[in-house]
Amino acid sequence: MPESEPSQLSAEDAKLVTLARAARARIGAAEGAAVRDGDGRTYNAASVALPSLSVTALQLAVAMAVASGAGKIEAAAVVTEASSLDTLGRAAVRDVSPSAPIHLAAPDAVVFATIAD
Repeated sequence: MPESEPSQLSAEDAKLVTLARAARARIGAAEGAAVRDGDGRTYNAASVALPSLSVTALQLAVAMAVASGAGKIEAAAVVTEASSLDTLGRAAVRDVSPSAPIHLAAPDAVVFATIAD
């Protein structure tokens, strides 16, 4: 999965990082994510780990967007302590939009990678 060097984010993409960070902090989750659909609507979510259900924050944010009628994901952001993007979250974004950038940020909101494939 090719990663590019972090660059200055647009204001819209920086908002995704802020929303992802807030979702993570709200419940003390391992990760938070946010996506922006083709109409500019945003969806944010935190990871869920229950005995009967486990879903990454990015999977859940994408599911919320699709359930709301989104046909395209323009960009996504994940705030995590992990050093790489999980494959399930990446796959969820790629199912909807093969080339949407996925920004990875640390809990302090510093973006350390952007997945562009």
